[in-house]
Amino acid sequence: MEVWFAHVWQYHAALGAIAFAVASAAVWAERRRLRRKNLDAVGFMPWTAIYLTSFLAAIVLFGLTAREWFGA
Repeated sequence: MEVWFAHVWQYHAALGAIAFAVASAAVWAERRRLRRKNLDAVGFMPWTAIYLTSFLAAIVLFGLTAREWFGA
């Protein structure tokens, strides 16, 4: 069986990077929604809430990564 991550901090770093990518995509989508040409085409995705939750998850996961990496 192949081990993907040798340490727990690598798993947390990978999840943090994914959460940060989602947060970046949400910022891009919110900026795109605010600069739309057709003001009636609002959309239904709560990009601000998605950004806040994914950015918070990224910060927590990167904090866990740093704590476990420096503690090792």
